[in-house]
Amino acid sequence: VQLQASGGGLVQAGGSLRLSCAASGGTFSGTIMGWFRQFPGKERDFVAAISSRGYSTKYGDSVKGRFTISRDNAKNTVYLQMNSLKPEDTAVYYCAPTMMSTMKVVPGFGSWGQGTLVTVSS
Repeated sequence: VQLQASGGGLVQAGGSLRLSCAASGGTFSGTIMGWFRQFPGKERDFVAAISSRGYSTKYGDSVKGRFTISRDNAKNTVYLQMNSLKPEDTAVYYCAPTMMSTMKVVPGFGSWGQGTLVTVSS
């Protein structure tokens, strides 16, 4: 599966952004999808996940109540609505097939792509 994240940019603290991740070449509608983010020099951290039909979601503690994950299987796209952004949300954001139970990327997945950079200024 090929994944292309987009929608990042520069925003002031308290602002909002909506990220998109378009998938191709796989069975998107049957795949649990998630968003991860990577701070400079750190490992990727789990942000949010959504079940294959969108009925269930899960969030990392630091984004609960501020971020919302959604998906449109007709468009093979998963979204991340980010509100009340904080400077500590500054990171490169990636999407990937995810295991809801462990909040980790599916083993063997390596096609992270370039991600999309979100920068939140104070």
